[in-house]
Amino acid sequence: MLEFPKMTASSLASSLVGPDQGTVVTKALLRAAAELGLTAKALARVIGVSEATLSRMKKDGFALAPGTKPFELAVLFVRLFRSLDAIAGGDPQVARAWLSNANDALDGRPVDRIRTIAGLLDVIAYLDARRARV
Repeated sequence: MLEFPKMTASSLASSLVGPDQGTVVTKALLRAAAELGLTAKALARVIGVSEATLSRMKKDGFALAPGTKPFELAVLFVRLFRSLDAIAGGDPQVARAWLSNANDALDGRPVDRIRTIAGLLDVIAYLDARRARV
C-alpha cells in the first residue's frame, strides 16, 4: 500500500520554488482575495494581520515572512482559492457566490467560517472532499 506524506501549510510553503517565498505567497494571497472579492478587512482577519499591514502589502510590496502564522494562514487561503477555483471551473462569479452563500454542511457562510483557523481548515477540508468526488 502506498503512503503519501501529509501536506501541511509549512511543507506546501517550503515546496515553493523561487528566491523569495514571502513575496510569492503574498502576491498569490492578494490575487486570490481580489478574485474572490474579499474585502481588506475580511482578508486581514483571515490571516491575522491589521488592515494597515494588508495595505502595506498591497502598496509597498511588504511581504509576509516565511514561518510566521500570517504566512502559513496565507498559504492555506491560497489553497482554499485553488480548490474553489477548480470546482467553480475558473468562474469568479460562481466562486464568489459559493463563498458568500449559506452552506448547510459548513453550518454557515464559508466567508464567515474562514475568519477562524478551525473554520478555514473546515472549509478547505470540505472543498478537498468535493474535488475528490468520483
